[in-house]
Amino acid sequence: MIRAFLAVVILMSACLASPARAQDAAAPFDGDLQRLAEILGALHYLRGICGSNEGAKWRNEMQALIDAETPSGDRRARMIAGFNRGYNGFQQTYRSCTPAATVAIRRYIEEGSKISRDLTARYAN
Repeated sequence: MIRAFLAVVILMSACLASPARAQDAAAPFDGDLQRLAEILGALHYLRGICGSNEGAKWRNEMQALIDAETPSGDRRARMIAGFNRGYNGFQQTYRSCTPAATVAIRRYIEEGSKISRDLTARYAN
């Protein structure tokens, strides 16, 4: 399931990659990208405390999303803030892996996969 999520994130990143927009105006899918960034931040923290030994995998996925989308200014700041919000929110709540953390991981992977599929289906060329 995690591999499917990663594949969809990478596919979505490639499909959403586009030349820089004039004045980097908000895109219609920015809300979804910000939510996806928040999910990636949460997974980066939660998978780390649950002993997945993935290192910076989820942070690297976030970087790949930013690299593909190439946002600047406020759009970039909002995406990064979403990632940090996801990470910090769970860092303040969980100090070790618990059954609730495991459930959260599963739900975030499912939600992130759905967002990725929806974005790809709607905006891919």
